[in-house]
Amino acid sequence: MRTVGVVVNPIAGMGGRVGLKGTDGNVAEARERGADQRAPQRARTALDALRDAAGDVSVVTYDEPMGGGVAAAAGFTPTVVGHPTTPASTAADTRAAVEAFIDHGVDVILFVGGDGTATDVATAVTAHDASVPVLGVPAGVKVYSAVFAVQPAAAGRVAATFEDTTTREVSDIDEGAYRDGEVQTTLRGVVATPVTEGADALQPAKQAYAGTTGALAAGVADSVRDGVTYVLGPGGTLAEIADALGVSGSPLGVDVYRDGALVVRDGSASEITAALGTDNVVYVSPIGGQGFVFGRGNDQISPAIIDRSEVRVVASPQKLDQTGVLRVDTGSEDTDASLRGWQRVRTGRFEKRLVNVV
Repeated sequence: MRTVGVVVNPIAGMGGRVGLKGTDGNVAEARERGADQRAPQRARTALDALRDAAGDVSVVTYDEPMGGGVAAAAGFTPTVVGHPTTPASTAADTRAAVEAFIDHGVDVILFVGGDGTATDVATAVTAHDASVPVLGVPAGVKVYSAVFAVQPAAAGRVAATFEDTTTREVSDIDEGAYRDGEVQTTLRGVVATPVTEGADALQPAKQAYAGTTGALAAGVADSVRDGVTYVLGPGGTLAEIADALGVSGSPLGVDVYRDGALVVRDGSASEITAALGTDNVVYVSPIGGQGFVFGRGNDQISPAIIDRSEVRVVASPQKLDQTGVLRVDTGSEDTDASLRGWQRVRTGRFEKRLVNVV
């Protein structure tokens, strides 16, 4: 019987939809902005997949809101080995849960959160000098570490079926610097991570790519039409597009442009939704190395916004050469399904390339 330790960071990802660049230290503000918890639902999706894929598996977890309730709801009879010290749980609670899982002899640790949670898990594993593999269910605003599965269901399937592990890096960024427009990535740990044969269910680490995108930005600027509302996602390529349009966008936020002016700068999902018109276009660019166009760092562009818009992807040829395919993880299976398939990606002023969204 395989034993899986499950720990949920219940506040992970709350800052995404409301325009915060992360939730660390910002839970109160996220709630004031009307943020909803997303981690429990992501955990349930992963645990449903774990249950369906596993022949014989037991779950060890912490009490609610760190996994006990959602594991029971997914049909498991979990062994609860501890309780959080606060109703929302803390980083120390996550580390304590991992330590308890290791003492219990779990075969794999399945955690639900973002890079901050991954750092807490890796810290506890390293402190115990343990070799137990860890696998992340993506639920945070920042999901740059290479220990995450591409989607929650994939995490559950891998935890149930893996027969080998590989070494992966855990990294995190400084949220304060990120909000000010600067990405500062720091290596936080190196851990064993489960792998399976066949299609890669784990996301690669984020990479930075050089490449001229000025012509691409000029091509987008030439194509804008009066009366159309344009939603510009985060990233350097979209920042160049904003420059080509003659506006000062937010390189790491989401902006709304219409008829020569910014309607919303660094908006939340509700602000972007309120600014939509009859004709809407969403421009996004994949995260280098990972290939995600939705679900990593741009949660403000919610499924409801995507469903009301035409999606256009832009990327340098160098980035596409390394990425290979594009990925989506919006939190809505219906929206993800509507985005999958061959997508025409603008790579230059006139050039486009067909790339598969998987």
